This record gives sequence, C-alpha cells and structure tokens, in this order.
Amino acid sequence: MGESDSSAQGRVTIYSIQGCPHCVQAKASLGRLGVPVCEVDLGQHPELRAAVKELTGRSTVPQIFFNQVHVGGNDDLQKLDPEKLQKLVHLVRDESTDGPPLPADDQSESGTWEADGAAKLSAMMREIVLKLFSDHLSADGKRVDYQAMAKSPLFERYCDMAVQLQRVELLSLSREEKLAFFINTYNALVIHGYLRLGPPTNMWQRYRFFNYVSYLIGGEVFTLQDIENGVLRGNRKGMAQFLRPFSKSDPRLQMALPDAEPLIHFALNCGAKGCPPIKTYTPQDIDSQLRTAAEAFLENDDGCAVDCRKQEVRLSQIFKWYKADFGGTDEKVLNWVLEHMSDSPKRSNLEIILSAGKTKLSYLPYDWSTNSTN
Repeated sequence: MGESDSSAQGRVTIYSIQGCPHCVQAKASLGRLGVPVCEVDLGQHPELRAAVKELTGRSTVPQIFFNQVHVGGNDDLQKLDPEKLQKLVHLVRDESTDGPPLPADDQSESGTWEADGAAKLSAMMREIVLKLFSDHLSADGKRVDYQAMAKSPLFERYCDMAVQLQRVELLSLSREEKLAFFINTYNALVIHGYLRLGPPTNMWQRYRFFNYVSYLIGGEVFTLQDIENGVLRGNRKGMAQFLRPFSKSDPRLQMALPDAEPLIHFALNCGAKGCPPIKTYTPQDIDSQLRTAAEAFLENDDGCAVDCRKQEVRLSQIFKWYKADFGGTDEKVLNWVLEHMSDSPKRSNLEIILSAGKTKLSYLPYDWSTNSTN
C-alpha cells in the first residue's frame, strides 16, 4: 500500500508548513495509503491560509482532505476508525473531484513579484536553492545531505551565481525584499561554508566560522555575523561580541534594518540540529511566512515545552541568547511566545500557567551537532 495508485480519480490534500512535526507524521501515514497525496505548504503559499481557515474553521496545520471531505488534523487522522479510513481511501480512488483549493498554476516561485538588481538575483538564486533543498533536505527541513549536494552540478551553478552578488545594488531593496534576500543568503552561505570548509566542531571554531565565512555583496563583505546581527537585528551585538557589527562610518550600516526583527530567529539556520528548519522566503507576505515559521518552531517540544503541573515553561536557548529581541524580561519573553503560538493545546496550557502567575522559565539544551544526514 506504500505506492500511489496512479489510476485513482481523486486526491488527498494536506495543508502543512515546513518544520511542523504533526505535518511530518501525517504525511508519513498518508503515504502508506497508496493514494495520490497533494501537499500544499502554506508557508510558501500564504494566500491560501484564509481559504483553508474558512473551509475548516481552524488555523492550525496540518489540515487534511480526502477529496472534499475534511478529516481534520494529524490527531484526527490517527484516531480514524479503520473502516471509515478505508471508505475515504475508496472515495479518493473511485470519485473524481476538484477538492479544496490549490496554488494557481501560473504562480511560479520567482514570478510572484517583479524586481531588478539584488531582488532579481535573489529570486534566481532562490530558485536554485529551492531545487537543491528539495533534492538534499530531509522531509522536515532539519537535515542536509552535504556530501550529495557538494557533487551536484546545480550547486556549482549556485556558486557561479553567488559571485555575481558583488555587482548588485543593495540600496534599492525594500524592507520585505531585504528580509527575504538576507535570510535566504544567510542560509545558503552557511551550507556553502560547510561544503567548502567543513562544519565547525567546537565553540571556538563556530566563532571563527560565523565571523569569517562571507560573501562579497554590492561591493562590501558581509560575514554571517554581519548579516544576522548587523542587517537583520538592526546592528545589535551578537553572542560573544563586544561591539556592534557596523560602526557609524561603515557603509554597510545603510543596510541595517531600523529595529531587530525577532521573527528572523525562526528562519535562520546555522547548520546545527537545534536550529529551525531550512526553507526559502519570498518578499511577498514575508511577515506572514516568518510568523508561520515561528508557530511551527514553538509547536515543537525542542522549541517550547510547557509543564502545567510544575508551572514551568522551557524554551529554546534562542530566547536566552537574544532575550533583548523578545522584550528583555522573562515576562515579556513569555508573553511574546504566547502571542506567536498557533491555536493548540500547548498554547492553552501556557495561558493557564501565565494567568496563575509565578511561572518558572528555564531553557532547553541546545543541540550543536551538525545537521548533516551523513
């Protein structure tokens, strides 16, 4: 039953987001049914979120349809009576249907916005990275097959294109284009650095890696630290940094966002297993995409764990390292987390704990081991 029946008349549709553990489990279960499964990533297609919520009455993922029959989320799928599940499978095999909405055929990844210069090159590089990721990333977006990627002709094409970054005009970028451009560039640069230099294996090597690995962009050198802390965090000091990345006379200061963008912490992947999943971002609806990434990260127990009995909340070290970006105090951090969680039992439990007061906040161990599949 593991192979899809190509003669099936209908389809199973699953609306998901990358990095969501419930989505991964649901896709694995659906894949064993032997029927066509169409996955729609709402992070890549935020224009469908409203339609899905209207159809289901829910804002959580996954949401699963057998033809036009809404089953619900992963828990609902796992609890389905075997007889009812078999009826749904036969429905998909025997009856043709349009099903719930899918992304428009003519809405290509690089054609949803028009730009030139840096934005245009970013879109072209994003297309290549997207294909590389689809070939060499695990299903949950958290592990990379570096060995296979290094041998890919597509990676060599990406390297050739990265050289062209030195000729782009960065000042023409809008805020949304800047966010997408530098997030995508950061994630690709980490992988590029891993492939050329190998992954860092201790704290000192990590410090050197993130302060050394760089691209020449628009005539200026941007290291990974420069991109994260200089540009995306509004020129704030990073971990183990005594000074801001850009001085007042540094021409790169013009690229710094006015303020730190807390949501970027759920989009940047430094090559460790403890990082958020790797994906690519578009300027269109970038804030919605980043919010979706934060919701998925917080839904994972290695991002946020809530214990009602102990009145304890355990968060990723990301919230400790960049506490200032999330408000600066334990109370503000916890309220930020609550405001950015999707509707779920975990969110409800967090509300109960916070309303009771005296919440204990601690931080989870961070897995610095490499996210290589090899």
